[in-house]
Amino acid sequence: MADTPEIAQKAPYAVDVEAGKTYYWCACGRSRTQPFCDGSHAGSSFAPTPYQAEKSGTAYFCGCKHSAGAPLCDGSHGKL
Repeated sequence: MADTPEIAQKAPYAVDVEAGKTYYWCACGRSRTQPFCDGSHAGSSFAPTPYQAEKSGTAYFCGCKHSAGAPLCDGSHGKL
């Protein structure tokens, strides 16, 4: 696996999150449970990024894996 993440999709993943709960965002792009980690990064330089929801509601997780604001989308997919 290269040091460049795979693009899972060129759009954010809208996920209903629960306040206080921690979610582990897939940084490598290989997880089959996008946008969350399933361990597919094993043996690579990637690791999941923890995200603790401050409030319940919809969070928009980065799908392209290139967001400067990871794990949340910052619109970087528009430049790919």
